[in-house]
Amino acid sequence: MTVFLAGMRMTADRLNDHTLEDSVSSGATAATDWSVVSFEGRKVNGITTINAFCNRTGAAIAELVAGSGNITDTAMVTLPVGWRPPSNHEGVWGNGTNDGSVVISSTTGIITVRSTSGSAGIASGSNVRVSASWISENG
Repeated sequence: MTVFLAGMRMTADRLNDHTLEDSVSSGATAATDWSVVSFEGRKVNGITTINAFCNRTGAAIAELVAGSGNITDTAMVTLPVGWRPPSNHEGVWGNGTNDGSVVISSTTGIITVRSTSGSAGIASGSNVRVSASWISENG
């Protein structure tokens, strides 16, 4: 609830008090060569956080050039509608021995693996956790 004190102006920003809380644990869809082990999303105090735990069922994803950290951009999972960032957003992935970056499309909700920090890439059968947080869109 927004409280207005004497002399305060009522503005759009003050009316959006971000108290809406929500959570989800289903609705994420695996891309080709991936499976979704678990998914959760939470919206609390104007912050959206998502965690997707996926398994690589297809061939390994190797570095394009050894030691570069560059891999072929690979779609991993699609977020459900209502759980997508207001603009394209960066996140992180890790599998316990390696990590890297992902980008989340604001229009499609597709999480795409973009880079790796180690020369191992992502092995077939590897469990990968993606995490990201952003300021929720007002609405």
